[in-house]
Amino acid sequence: MQNEMTTMIVVLVLTAAPLLAAPQQDASTRFWTNLRQLCGGAFEGKVLEAPPGDTTFAGKTLVMHVRECTPDTVRIPFHVGDDRSRTWVLTRTGPGIRLKHDHRHKDGSEDKVTQYGGDSRAGRTANALEFPADAHTIALLPEAKTNIWTIELEPGTRFVYALRREGTDRRFRIEFDLGRKVPAPPAPWGK
Repeated sequence: MQNEMTTMIVVLVLTAAPLLAAPQQDASTRFWTNLRQLCGGAFEGKVLEAPPGDTTFAGKTLVMHVRECTPDTVRIPFHVGDDRSRTWVLTRTGPGIRLKHDHRHKDGSEDKVTQYGGDSRAGRTANALEFPADAHTIALLPEAKTNIWTIELEPGTRFVYALRREGTDRRFRIEFDLGRKVPAPPAPWGK
């Protein structure tokens, strides 16, 4: 009887394991499909939230351009006025998606602070993924060890890029209007 119960429990656990992993995979797959539908489009954004006194984006035209799409990578240059130094790089990682920030100088060389970000964590919806800071980010920017980036994507409506640093008032939130395409900006620096 004991062996039969053990066997039954093992069978149930093995049978249920793919079902337990499926929501993350399904959410990531749906998010990826929705993201790739934006390929080629450029969209203007506005700041919804920024730290007190921060003027990084104030009074500047903000445009994201879903410029390069392959089956496993989507590159989104983020232009802040004439500054073309930022590109968000999203990559499929199997069960999830990785977000990296590629920062370049005008000559195309990498900035000393670049390639930071993290991998999506389980439990999010198909419309929003969170990316906690990874080991590379923490080594590069120790103050960013509690960073969590969020991307929200409501097809045809909005794309939101957000950052929060847990335990501080550091918050950025930029919303792009997916209902209105704008002309594609010039290539980002380094392309």
